[in-house]
Amino acid sequence: MSFDYDLFVIGGGSGGVRAARVAAAEGAKVALAEEDRYGGTCVIRGCVPKKLMVFASEYSAMVGDAQAYGWDITGGAFDWDAFKGKLHAELDRLEGIYRNLLKNSGVTSYDSRATLVDAHTVALADGSQKTAKHILIATGGWPSVPDFPGADLAITSNEMFHLDTLPETILIVGGGYIASEFAGIMNGLGVKTTQFYRGTQILRGFDEEARAVVAEGMVENGVDLQLETNVVSMVKDGDKICVTDTKGREHLFDKVMYATGRHPNADNLGLESLGVARGKKGEILVDQYSQTGVPSIFAIGDVTDRANLTPVAIREGMAFVETVFKGNPTSPDHDLIPTAIFTQPEMGTVGLSEEEAAAQEPVEIYSASFKPMQQSFAGRAQKVLMKLIVSKANRRVLGCHIVAPGAGEMIQLAGIAVKMGATKEDFDRTVAVHPTMSEELVTLKQPSRTT
Repeated sequence: MSFDYDLFVIGGGSGGVRAARVAAAEGAKVALAEEDRYGGTCVIRGCVPKKLMVFASEYSAMVGDAQAYGWDITGGAFDWDAFKGKLHAELDRLEGIYRNLLKNSGVTSYDSRATLVDAHTVALADGSQKTAKHILIATGGWPSVPDFPGADLAITSNEMFHLDTLPETILIVGGGYIASEFAGIMNGLGVKTTQFYRGTQILRGFDEEARAVVAEGMVENGVDLQLETNVVSMVKDGDKICVTDTKGREHLFDKVMYATGRHPNADNLGLESLGVARGKKGEILVDQYSQTGVPSIFAIGDVTDRANLTPVAIREGMAFVETVFKGNPTSPDHDLIPTAIFTQPEMGTVGLSEEEAAAQEPVEIYSASFKPMQQSFAGRAQKVLMKLIVSKANRRVLGCHIVAPGAGEMIQLAGIAVKMGATKEDFDRTVAVHPTMSEELVTLKQPSRTT
């Protein structure tokens, strides 16, 4: 049977675009459909604009620091409109790059929603149908807002980049990295920021000591972090939103942002009628080669709810091409993924938390917490944390956790060592780069505790 394409990709985010380009480079005839903007969550409504907002928000503290270092400068007001204009121009530029990458790779693009008709056929929004030997679903994820009275008044991270004006007050609901990052951003931009989280500490699943240092730093910076607190209901009150919380209190906010989870973007694609199985969160179930139960249909990225990170989606796309178009069955490696959380203070992590490691085997904990030279000189009291989790049995470094300015940059390099199986003695044999914060990772001589 002849097909219109060797590969049809549904979704123009980082994973789908990479898979389409690399398959086309192997000589495959490839098409890709995207109903919204090219670049996906990361480029359009996620990591890229979020990181630019983090940068913008961090300048608020720099004026005071510069004055402490002898600079005769004064701070001014933040101009949201000026920043937003540049931000959207940059996103437009990046989307153009993604479109050109596809075009220059010989991939046919359809600016359209695509749904599955059968194991080898997709339907576009105009009613036309295309056939393909292989179909790859890379439709990503989408923010979820729970159902409660007044839920329609909430916005999500998607809308944060499009605010007409910067609110004076905001409530951010959630305790994960997206909620915590936006709490830092809004606070840094001068917005009176409150964060509700129903749990006992933010950043659940990360190392407990590290998340406590992040939370402490956020509160020091001015975020009103209210733990074990959730929203019961919301009603409009003039231009504001009146929020009733689980403790019976009422609060007024200009905006309420929910970041309480994301769900796989796999509804109404026609999966069920083809027998493509989905999990309890709605994720597309795939095997180690990203293949669904229908042999011609594959899925990668957040829609599979494995490790929901942009570089992982790209890795999964590359492994898919290796498997299907190069005849080299390759399973994406989800072990020991370094991660940065752009909270303020910033956190970088790779490997096991202290709690996870201690549940598996006896470990030694090496940690140092101190005030970094640059901020200490300026009179700011933000603590940093450098922490290693070490196996007692084989001395391997099982986890590395950093809370510090530039933690994301540091964890990328520490991640290489942990991925290679470095031991504590390998770290010890490495000469310290002085004076830096990260030198603590190679000068931790005595364990602070053992388990």
